[in-house]
Amino acid sequence: MESGDRYGVAGYGSGGDGTVPPPPSHAPSVGPPPPGAPLRAAAAALLNLTGLGLGYALLGRWGRAAVCWAATAVLLWVALPADPDGVPAGVLVGYLLVLVLAAVDGGRIARRAAVGGAWRPGLAVGLGVVLLAVPAGGAVVYGSARDEAREQMLLDRLEAGDERIATASGQPFEAAKGEYGKALDVYRALGEDHPGSRAAKLVPDRLKAYYDAVSAPYAKKRHCEAVAPLTYLRTLPDSVDKKVLGELATWPDTPLAESLYACGVSRLGGAGSGSSGGGDGGAELGQLLRTFPESASARRVAPAIDERIKDQVAALKGAEPCTATEVLRGLGATASRLPDDSVKKLSADADEGVVDGVYACGVDQFKDERFGAARTTLTGFAATYKGDGRVRQARNIAIAAEIADDRPAAGKRLPPSKRPGGARMELVISNDAPNTVEVLYTGPVTGTVTLRACAGCERYSASEGPRRACKASGRNYPKARLQLPAGEYHFLYKHGTGAAARVDSYSSGTRVQPGYTYTSCTYVIERSPFDLDLPLLPDPIQPVVSPWGAGSSR
Repeated sequence: MESGDRYGVAGYGSGGDGTVPPPPSHAPSVGPPPPGAPLRAAAAALLNLTGLGLGYALLGRWGRAAVCWAATAVLLWVALPADPDGVPAGVLVGYLLVLVLAAVDGGRIARRAAVGGAWRPGLAVGLGVVLLAVPAGGAVVYGSARDEAREQMLLDRLEAGDERIATASGQPFEAAKGEYGKALDVYRALGEDHPGSRAAKLVPDRLKAYYDAVSAPYAKKRHCEAVAPLTYLRTLPDSVDKKVLGELATWPDTPLAESLYACGVSRLGGAGSGSSGGGDGGAELGQLLRTFPESASARRVAPAIDERIKDQVAALKGAEPCTATEVLRGLGATASRLPDDSVKKLSADADEGVVDGVYACGVDQFKDERFGAARTTLTGFAATYKGDGRVRQARNIAIAAEIADDRPAAGKRLPPSKRPGGARMELVISNDAPNTVEVLYTGPVTGTVTLRACAGCERYSASEGPRRACKASGRNYPKARLQLPAGEYHFLYKHGTGAAARVDSYSSGTRVQPGYTYTSCTYVIERSPFDLDLPLLPDPIQPVVSPWGAGSSR
């Protein structure tokens, strides 16, 4: 037999020319699998699990190998570059399903097919095991890349929070509060949701910068402006884990107490210089005493108010007693509202100062020739503080101020606080007007008298008034008799309403000399062409040479 006969296969005949046909390319569909089939199946399955389609390549199934290559290419296209969220679950599950199907399919084909070529199934299995390290290593590398991408994403978030703070720090707190809140949300999420990240490790430093930015008015000694942001910082432990905040959780307490004190004191009495807003300090000091009652700042409130009260009491003797009085009034009101008994009792000191201040203010207004204001102030003083020993003098100054408002010469000096001694001259004032008349006078003595309306008296014409006033035979004119020391006097005649509605008041002045009795008559002339009823004092008060004679006016 020729050597070629050794390659014949049982069941196959030779051709007529003596040649042997080649073996079939695939194992028959029936019958037992070729020898070594399990090892070949394992090798093909393992090689297909690598995602490189090598099992199909060894089996000559290039179309199916191309499917594996396409699936791997799609996975790489989706996965690269690494994303913080990783590969979508659907894509990953689909790819793994393709690999499993390819492994099962490759193993099935390898069990039924005799593989041509000089490859060893055992070696192929070893190669498959080794190549499985490629997708496994790729998964590890991809996981690291994904973790780095996630870290970078968190760092970008941290930077975005920093940018919000930088933007907000140049604005007033109320306008920037929203930006501060968004930045805090970033830091809180990084610290609480990603505690092991590089970004989370930077959060404590960022929070320190955050607190510094929000509390910048405090660092600049703008205490009133600092109250709102410090109050806001003090509430953060309610929404942020204290482990994230660390020592910052309690830091705002002392600065807030100091700012409440400094702001409140600057506004005490409603006259705080340099305060960045209105108010009398009560809101800030009340918040201080309620929130930090045991703080050093709280213990300074009572001494500060006491000192301010004493300063304003001393200022009553200065150039602006009216201003000092208003400050005292505000200090008393503020002290009475504060939640501390040692502070409340200071309101009595302020109220006592107000009494002196109202009187001093009225006197100062009179001296400054603000006669209307002086009259209002001192009239109010006399009505409010009836038991005060200065009530009579306050009324006298108010009378003089009312006269001086019409006759400025009456305001050249304050009415004497004591009645002068010596002789008194009588002044008899008669009323020939159909309405009541109030006569105010000031000079060495000050006072007021009221004459009732004259029954049956009428208006006079301008020409007959001087001839007929107070001279009707048998008529009993209402009279007032004044006993006046010698000196210069100023009078204001105030006509009432009723029969003489729309009658003007008028003023006059005269000098009272010793040894005379004086008389005066007041009456009303008919309306002028300018639509005025004009009361008239015909002449200055007329003296009678003999103090015992009867005086009269023309």
